[in-house]
Amino acid sequence: MRGIKITYAGGSTAVTPAPYIEPLLTPAEVAAVFRVDTKTVGRWARAGRLTSVHTLGGHRRYREAEVRALLHNGESTTRPT
Repeated sequence: MRGIKITYAGGSTAVTPAPYIEPLLTPAEVAAVFRVDTKTVGRWARAGRLTSVHTLGGHRRYREAEVRALLHNGESTTRPT
């Protein structure tokens, strides 16, 4: 089992589940997926089309699941019916 091992003062131990780390994409990676410029990705974030997460260094990152959802929703609306 993967997780974090905790040792208590009395000597007993416990393993807690490892935290889930959500995959994040850089603006360049998102731009490559949609075949647009990185400036367009920034505009989408400011317009509320994508949610951005800021790193400690102030850089934007985008949730992979949200990018995939937007990609699939965009594809379904552009196909002829």
